[in-house]
Amino acid sequence: MKVLISADIEGVAGVFHPEQTRAGNGEYEAARRWMTLEANAAIEGAFAGGATQVWVNDSHGGFRNLLPDLLDARAEVVLGKPRTLGMMAGLEYGAALVFMIGYHSKAQTRGVLAHTINSFAFARVSLDGVEVGEAGLYGALAEEYGARVALLSGDDVFAEETAPRFPEARFVVTKSATGHASGVTQTPARAREAIGAAAREAVQSHLSRGLARQTSRADARVKAVTCELRVQTTALADLFCQWPTLTRIDGVTLRFDAASVEHAVRMLNCLSAMSFMLR
Repeated sequence: MKVLISADIEGVAGVFHPEQTRAGNGEYEAARRWMTLEANAAIEGAFAGGATQVWVNDSHGGFRNLLPDLLDARAEVVLGKPRTLGMMAGLEYGAALVFMIGYHSKAQTRGVLAHTINSFAFARVSLDGVEVGEAGLYGALAEEYGARVALLSGDDVFAEETAPRFPEARFVVTKSATGHASGVTQTPARAREAIGAAAREAVQSHLSRGLARQTSRADARVKAVTCELRVQTTALADLFCQWPTLTRIDGVTLRFDAASVEHAVRMLNCLSAMSFMLR
């Protein structure tokens, strides 16, 4: 049983303020340690449940936040960018299960530090008419590679919005949101304990059902999708529509067709990178 863990920071217990997610200050250094230890709890739980290989993907910002020396030595760490599969880099190694640790709710919701991919650029992302956050988008990419999303952690708003999309997955609620940058949190130690237990149970459950291997991508459902993107300003729409395959629907709404979810993810990440021209 191979497991890929995608670790973000906004959904980590104790994280509430943007300062905690940005490098260059003491609050970030504490938060990245909590992020690393939550990822480690998932790693240890996965191995305890019977995993044979585990990759942990650093999925926040510049993708170099995790502290590898604090992670279980049996795991391998995916760091740095750019990379083709973004927050799901590691799927190409054949993971059967995916864990999303420290995730957050989609843009324009009341979850803690809610956004979708790029808070400066994107206000809403939809695939085939269904609005998605990062979990929905990257979960669809995991499924396209034949992997199953089995465990997610983050705040209560994230859990409520995401549970219908992954009805068989386990959720660990690390904190409750009262606003964009406020709420009530479990202690980091308690959150890690819950994540570790859920990770162990998720692997054991799938092994007991004989689901130890990733379905081949050829056998998984790979299909063309239409992505509709609402951006934060007309200036961003002006910039993104320099890309000839994008169609402008109105001042801030764009649309493009993609051959697969992977291609949609790659396009969105390219647009996110382009947005830095306007910062």
